[in-house]
Amino acid sequence: MKLQTSFILSILLFFAIGANAQPGNLVGGPQLTIENPLHQFGLMKQGSDISCVFVVKNTGDQPLTISQCRASCGCTTPKCDPTPIAPGESTEIKVSYDSNRLGPFSKSITIFWNSPDGSTNDIVITGDVQP
Repeated sequence: MKLQTSFILSILLFFAIGANAQPGNLVGGPQLTIENPLHQFGLMKQGSDISCVFVVKNTGDQPLTISQCRASCGCTTPKCDPTPIAPGESTEIKVSYDSNRLGPFSKSITIFWNSPDGSTNDIVITGDVQP
C-alpha cells in the first residue's frame, strides 16, 4: 500500500511541476529586450535636433535579427541595423523626429524581428515642440 501511495504522489508531483512550466522557457530562440521602451523629450524648440537611441539586447540563446523598424508616421525616422545580434549582445535603434511640426507628439516604432512566436515590440517617443 505504501508503494502504491508513493507512486501516486510521484505522478501528481510530476504533473504539478509540468503545469507550472513557462512556455517561453521550454522553447529556445532569440529574445528581444528593450532597456527603456519610452523616451520622453519634454519641451523642445522648433528646428532643434530631436533624436534618441534605444538599446536592444538579445537575451535569448540564438541570434536575433531585426528585419524592419516601422514608424507610425512619416515625421519619425527609425534606423535599425539588420546585422544579427548574438545572444547576450546589444544593438542600438536611432529614432529622429521632424521638429518643424509644432505641438505635442507621441509616436511609436514597431520592431519586426525573428521572434519564435511572430510577435513584434514597440518603442515610443513623446514630446512637445514649441516655436
